[in-house]
Amino acid sequence: MKPVLPPLPDGAAIAEPLPDILPEMPPCGGIVGFARRYPTIAAGGVLLGLMVAVAVLAPLLGTVDPTRVTMSMRARLPSAAHWFGTDVLGRDLYSRVLYGTRVSLGIGFSVALLSSAGGLAIGLFSGFVRALDPLLTRIMDGLMSIPSILLAVALMALTRGSILNVIVAITIAEIPRVARLVRGVVLSLREQPYVEAAVAAGSRIPRIIWRHILPNTLAPLIVQATYVCAAAMLSEAMLSFIGAGTPPVVPSWGNIMAEGRLLWQVKFFIILFPALFLSITVLAVNLLGDGLRDALDPRRTGDL
Repeated sequence: MKPVLPPLPDGAAIAEPLPDILPEMPPCGGIVGFARRYPTIAAGGVLLGLMVAVAVLAPLLGTVDPTRVTMSMRARLPSAAHWFGTDVLGRDLYSRVLYGTRVSLGIGFSVALLSSAGGLAIGLFSGFVRALDPLLTRIMDGLMSIPSILLAVALMALTRGSILNVIVAITIAEIPRVARLVRGVVLSLREQPYVEAAVAAGSRIPRIIWRHILPNTLAPLIVQATYVCAAAMLSEAMLSFIGAGTPPVVPSWGNIMAEGRLLWQVKFFIILFPALFLSITVLAVNLLGDGLRDALDPRRTGDL
């Protein structure tokens, strides 16, 4: 029942309702709402999802053995039989490019995961444990003074070409950058009142790092991992292009472009298709990283 209001005194009146200052926003949720709010994440996620699907479903997408050599079909133009043409050894470029997606994405994701884990551990202890900071910082500075691609080439020169060695070489080159990022975040966090309160309460360092420091480093670490993933795929392509990366029998985008560089003026498609796939994949990862940076930064989302 509605409450019964007392009668108004003489001369009184009910004022008209005030108009809304801000127009009412229609509710927008689900996938469409997320895509409208974070279009960069949506675009990067869709492109990257397509590349992952290509890598997983490569055997089902009309491919053949990417290592099969047919000398009578060398450097043929794209056709119905060979959608991307053939390379200098008569191998089907369509199959090699699609299977090369597995190599590049596998290396990129592996390097991003391993370098993030290693850089996180080093950055946490370097930024919070003052006794370890000078030693770890000098080591990271020494590694960062060498360009990452040159460091990877030097490490690959000590071993033979394989996917595992490429992952290890690029990971060692990327760990210092992740460690410096995490160290900077930790240096700002350890001065926060809640961390000082935990120290004053007698909490041990591992507990403080686990409960208070680590959760606040995950957002920038995730964003940095996307950039590391893109850089790792480019580094692998460069290493393979100069002959210091994956073995020539492995169908990677860098190897395909390296084999076609001598004929690029007359048979440009040998380089065009792997370069196009590499560019799209790196663009997708970078778009995803930019979108995550905007979404996870409270200064950009207006939460502060």
